[in-house]
Amino acid sequence: MRRTTLPVAGLLAVGALVLTGCQGSSAEAAPADPNAPITIATLPIGEDPTAENPIEVFAELFEEATGRKVEVTDVPDYLSVVEAIRADHVDIGIMSGFPSALAVNTGEVDPLVAFEGDDKPVSTCVVLNDSPVLSLEDLEGKTVAFADQASSSGYFMPVYMLHEAGLERGDDYEAVFAGGHEGSFAALAQGQVDAACTAIMLTELGKPMFPFEDGEWRGVGESPSMAVQGTVLGRQSLDAETRAVIADGIAKVFSPENAERLGAMGSFAGLGQVVEPDADLYASFAEIAAVAGVELKDLK
Repeated sequence: MRRTTLPVAGLLAVGALVLTGCQGSSAEAAPADPNAPITIATLPIGEDPTAENPIEVFAELFEEATGRKVEVTDVPDYLSVVEAIRADHVDIGIMSGFPSALAVNTGEVDPLVAFEGDDKPVSTCVVLNDSPVLSLEDLEGKTVAFADQASSSGYFMPVYMLHEAGLERGDDYEAVFAGGHEGSFAALAQGQVDAACTAIMLTELGKPMFPFEDGEWRGVGESPSMAVQGTVLGRQSLDAETRAVIADGIAKVFSPENAERLGAMGSFAGLGQVVEPDADLYASFAEIAAVAGVELKDLK
């Protein structure tokens, strides 16, 4: 595995996605090169030197499953992954549900494999154990940390959860974007915010992904589940043979027996997979995206 860092210029923002709309792709798939590496853009995950890095585990397992070398390019945020794919800098990226929906609806990246939802709640809002906040309604007038504006579990789902509890961002509570789940946890630990909304899965993983010990924190509220947990997105110029290799490799890597080794990426292991899903699969995200201030119809 080779790993590099790509400082993508002109990083995508949600507003930029809305403005670009569906322009389609003029790239044509070149013949497959069976010796060419498969390139993937990702956010750095799990920098704890005492634990296996999930991205490196994925790359190792993916190389074994596909027989192809894997090159990993680190980018700074979720939407930079989409930009790297759109610009043909990399072959694939693995994204959670909402960034996937936004990306697919631009018409400029292809969904290669979708991970189906499992009917479990996605997000909660974490407070310190001595906090007076006992319910979502108690967050009225408080400051709430979110991970990233493109994060499914760290923004879209908890914002919708708060909306369902009668609280609207900006009117009923102040929202702070911490640049990631780790930043949200740090802001909570330092007393800068009253709550940090995040993935339930991270609270279950514990350290190093979730820094609080039992008895130091409580979860307040649970969001709905998602129809699509995540998607392997690909550049539109990928040839048919490589697409098939990727889909087969993803099925092998994200099997239940690999869940523990994959760490934070293990949430996809064992989920149902849909190869080359239709864009309609993402239609259920529209209402929740609208609550967060993003209309998917604007992307068409």
